[in-house]
Amino acid sequence: MTNSTHELRQAFIRYFEQHGHQAVPSSALIPQADPTLLFTNAGMNQFKRVFLGEESRAYKRAVTVQKCLRAGGKHNDLENVGYTRRHHTFFEMLGNFSFGDYFKEEAILFGWEFLTRTVGLEKRKSVGLAAAGLRWRRPAG
Repeated sequence: MTNSTHELRQAFIRYFEQHGHQAVPSSALIPQADPTLLFTNAGMNQFKRVFLGEESRAYKRAVTVQKCLRAGGKHNDLENVGYTRRHHTFFEMLGNFSFGDYFKEEAILFGWEFLTRTVGLEKRKSVGLAAAGLRWRRPAG
């Protein structure tokens, strides 16, 4: 896939909408209702209250392109900003979320299909994803 970042974002959203996900706009970069966060630093921030069981949504699946700001914290690598090609202070996080509708196995399969069929990554060159995810099996029970 030799498309622009805009086309990649749109393909991501379209793929997950076709698989029953509700497209949800990016939340604010400065969270309005979460005093524990100075900035939005992850795609799941806007769903925090859903995951904590404090709020529910009219949908069980969501897809987002969330604007984020690298501001330190758990994976504090601010000292790398500007020195490497992958460390930026502002970035967008593409995410698909399930609120009890599907779990790790399905999420991995969605990701694999999106990357190999929609984006066009070669399966044989995507060994890391296959090794990390496709061998995972849901525990019995």
